[in-house]
This record gives sequence, structure tokens and C-alpha cells, in this order.
Amino acid sequence: MQHHVYLSPGMFGFARLASYDYFTHVEAALAARFRLAGEAIETHVVDVLPTASVRRRAAKLAEVIAETAHGKGPIHLLGHSTGGLDARLVASPSSRLSVRDEALAWIPRLRSITMMNTPNYGTPLASFFATAYGQRALYALSAFTVIGLSLGARPLATASVLLEILGRGNRALGIELRALDASVDSLVGLFDDASKPEVRTYLDAIKKDQGAMLQLTPEAMEMMLAGFEDRSGVTYQSTVSMAPTPSTRKWLATLGHPSRALSLALFTAIHRITSRHDKAYPCAIESLSVGGAKDRDRDEAKLVAAFGTSPDLEANDGVVPIRSQLWGTLVWAGLGDHLDVLGHYHGDERKPAALRHHDWLTSGSSFDRTHFDALMDAIAHGMLVAAGVTSARRTSRIRAR
Repeated sequence: MQHHVYLSPGMFGFARLASYDYFTHVEAALAARFRLAGEAIETHVVDVLPTASVRRRAAKLAEVIAETAHGKGPIHLLGHSTGGLDARLVASPSSRLSVRDEALAWIPRLRSITMMNTPNYGTPLASFFATAYGQRALYALSAFTVIGLSLGARPLATASVLLEILGRGNRALGIELRALDASVDSLVGLFDDASKPEVRTYLDAIKKDQGAMLQLTPEAMEMMLAGFEDRSGVTYQSTVSMAPTPSTRKWLATLGHPSRALSLALFTAIHRITSRHDKAYPCAIESLSVGGAKDRDRDEAKLVAAFGTSPDLEANDGVVPIRSQLWGTLVWAGLGDHLDVLGHYHGDERKPAALRHHDWLTSGSSFDRTHFDALMDAIAHGMLVAAGVTSARRTSRIRAR
């Protein structure tokens, strides 16, 4: 049976950008597990606008699937971060997307939706990025992420100015913002792949359309939740992670490593912003919200098993509160930052460039291949079971090479 799996990137996300592939580790891991189960898989990475509105991104997702999902095999959607909202919206029976009817003809073949670190109830970080100074910081952080992941390097000049903006917030001065802009321009100029059109298009898109930032605020997600509807017959599964709260011990571990120290400082600033919450909009499921008491108890037991305690409302992966990441069936939980879960963690630098695991920011999560394998096992297993594959249990015995 031929399965079509669509991968939708999220905040800071892209598909294949110049010489770098955002989902390369996820694609390889899923392909290996489907092969072990005796199933054929065709993966498609959806090149959505990185910070555009969820509705526009979902429309793009629908059109890509309509153009590529040939045959009659099952369809699976996997969204990381905002990409999970794209998948939920495109599948929602109540959605009204600006696409022709034929673009949704594949819906009856949809079997599963996987949400990795998705802000289902919003994130305080979006509230920060929705401000005038936050928009500049978002652009800089996106450039920092792309270049850092591509080269395995942390651009210190940009990070230091960005840290100042994140730390001062709305007290940031105009001169600091100008310094940030100049630092990013200089950084992009040093990046060999930056001269390629797709890289410039990606960065320009972040400047021109940041609609998703407004929609991902906790207050706006309250309205979006009222319009989302799960589709009957489709399996909804989520994976969640959180990074340890930055501590003195982690700072001591960076002594003698200026790059890691500044990277940890930058992550600490983002983590702190994400940990803020309003009692009225806590970025978490409410008692009368989606799911029954039995399901919530089951999820809580999994969280306690993974972390040894029940995570509080401040716990997050550096971008999304862990409580906001819960939706549908929780299939995996563990320590990891927002991009660790995609395979972007500190790994073996001796591997060929395309297979290297480049860390994003120093978060101290200690996420490694063992965690990544377990995460991919859970995702693949859920997809295969949703498609009625009886040999899905075999996927737990594979480890990505």
C-alpha cells in the first residue's frame, strides 16, 4: 500500500531551503519504519509561507496534496509547530478555505494528523513577536535559525544584539533595532546560500507577512479553537516536549565556550518569554474543553511518567508551552527543545553534511538519538495503525541509521 505523508513546517520553518532540508531526519526515520512494516511511503515537504496566516498556509497545504496525492492510498499529515494547526484546519469540516472544491477531493483518504509541538492553545512568544520590536526580533531569530542549522554555527554578533532586544522588550531603543537590522544583513551576506533566490524569498516573506503571529497569541487562539472541528474517522495524535528551565549548573557547563554561553543566554530569554501566562488565557486545555476526563487523566499519567512530575503552566520547549501542545492522543512526551524533536540536536559532526544533526540553541535538554528514535517509533506506529496496517507493531524494533 502506498502512503502519502505530508510534512508541514511551522514557526521559523521552511521546506528545502538552498542546501538545507528542514525535515531530512524525520523523512528518513519515517521511511525506514514504513519499510519495516512492509509499506511503501512517499513523503512531501510542503513549502508554506513561514509566518503567514494559518488559513493561507492551510490553503497551500490543500493544493499541494491535491496536486501530488496520486492513487488511492492513505494520506497522513504531520505538522511541526504551526504546521500542526495547518493540518487541523485543512481537515476541519467547518473550515472555509480559499480553494476550489477539487483541492479537497482527497479528504476521504485522510487517515491521521500528527501534531509535533503545536501551539493548539497559543503561545506567549507570539504575543511578543506581534509587537513592532518583536517583528524585527522574529526576522533576526529566523535568520539565526536558518543559518545556524545549515552551518552548525551560531552567529555571535547577531545573537548578542538579538539577546538585547529580547531582554529589553518594549524598552528596546531605536539604535538597538538598527543595530539588529545591520547585524542580520551582515550575517546573511556571509552565508554562501543566501544569494540564492529561495533564501531571500524566505527571509522577505517573514518581513512581509507575519499574520500567524497575531493568530497564535493565546487570546486569538481562543477564537480559532471555536472554529476548529476534528474530522470523524481521522486519528489525531500529538507529541510534546519541554526544555529544562535554564539553571546555574547549565551556565557553568558553558564556561570556556563563549558561543555556547551566548546561545544559552538567547534560549533563556526566549524560554522566559514563553513561560509567561495569563490566568484568563493560560495556553492549556480547560475543564470543559476538548476531550473527556478519562482522556485527560491518561495524558496526565503519560506526562508524569515522562517527567517524573506534572509539568506546570510555565514549562515549555522554548517556543510553545507544553500544555498548549496537547491535542488528540498523546503518543510521546520527553525533554527536548522546539527543534530537537525534528532531529536538530547536537549530533555526530563527522557525518556527511546532509545527515548531520545541528543544534539550534543551547537548551540543555540532552535530547539525543535514543529520544529521537522513540519519538519517531511512536509517530510511525500511530500512522500505520490509523491506516489499518496490522504489522505496525513491528515498527518499534527499528532504529534509524
